[in-house]
Amino acid sequence: MEWVETTAETIDDAKALALDRLGVDDVDAEFEVVEEPKAGLFGRTRGEARVRARIKPNSVRAKADRRDRRGKPTTERSERPARPRQQRSERGERSERGPRTDRGSRSPRADRPDRNDAPRERTPRADLPPVDPTTVSDVATTFLEGLVTAAGLKGSVSAKVEGENIDIDVLGDDLNFLVGTKGTTLMALQDLTRVVSQRRLGDHETRLRVDVAGYREKRREALSRFALKVAADVKTSGQARALEPMNSADRKIVHDALVESEGISTRSEGTDPFRRVVVALASTLESSVEDQDSDQASESQES
Repeated sequence: MEWVETTAETIDDAKALALDRLGVDDVDAEFEVVEEPKAGLFGRTRGEARVRARIKPNSVRAKADRRDRRGKPTTERSERPARPRQQRSERGERSERGPRTDRGSRSPRADRPDRNDAPRERTPRADLPPVDPTTVSDVATTFLEGLVTAAGLKGSVSAKVEGENIDIDVLGDDLNFLVGTKGTTLMALQDLTRVVSQRRLGDHETRLRVDVAGYREKRREALSRFALKVAADVKTSGQARALEPMNSADRKIVHDALVESEGISTRSEGTDPFRRVVVALASTLESSVEDQDSDQASESQES
């Protein structure tokens, strides 16, 4: 289509004249501005606007020039080789056979027995014959000697067996590490020794007690003096007094220290580890003497 050229005072007027000459709407025409009017003094313009216009071409592009949405010629698609039907069928057969297993995964062996299903035959410890207290003492002594050496401490271990009672003493210097605050470490050490010697051997008869550097005797003397002082305060004030929580061994020491105190009775209340001894006047104590005796017996057995 040939170009037409028009002039007017403004560009819009020049475009309108061009459209009249072409006989089309503005959407069907394309323009080129050849010259624009120049601004003069006092808002006036100098010169004229010159515009070229023509009807937009509507020629159809060749198939080779057409492009798909990705911007690639459509002819490239036709040039791609078709995937063989044989490969497709193989994939279909593979999907029918089941999912593909990973190389790293192994299928469970059919001949491998499940360890959890295999019953463990163990003879209950309660069915074993009684264990000789000397054997229990030897195992406990060996364990404590090894523990002292492993802790880098210097000490000796001695044992005393009287019937079913086994007393083991760890003697030496700088053994406070095995005692702990208020004997807490010592009680844990005693429990651990009982597990190693009594429970593993199936012993249910002996009573084993562990002491370190004579701590138990020192603790007994200190608690006995403290209990007597508390009893004197209770007699003076007439008010019962609850002591701080103690382990079973310390509670037994308090009971034993005040068992012969005239007008004073003791009882234990609460649950471990907050069980404590209550010292009160015998006339105001709610628990009976039988309850106190049973409480002392249980604590003596635990200690």
